[in-house]
Amino acid sequence: MTAPSLDAQSMVADFSDIGRIVKDWIDLNLDHRMLLHKDDPLVAVLRTHDEPLFLMDGDPTAEAIARVICDYALSQGLRVSQVRLWETPDSVASYTPSSAR
Repeated sequence: MTAPSLDAQSMVADFSDIGRIVKDWIDLNLDHRMLLHKDDPLVAVLRTHDEPLFLMDGDPTAEAIARVICDYALSQGLRVSQVRLWETPDSVASYTPSSAR
């Protein structure tokens, strides 16, 4: 998160607000879902089996998922400076929105 100044509570943002907004969205839309490119041939097959899907405009790389999360957070009015997504304990992808560059 980024801001030109701190709020009345000396914070940029309250972590509970971030959790409520972003974590709840991730739990509802990404968690326990198959993330696929919207043109993946498996989409039709998986839909016939009522599999939970999240379709993306591009390949579901860690970088692309970080961007999706960032875009959602920005759409909710959060001042995002960067989103980091860990694939493993040693592999992390980051996305920085153009407004923060």
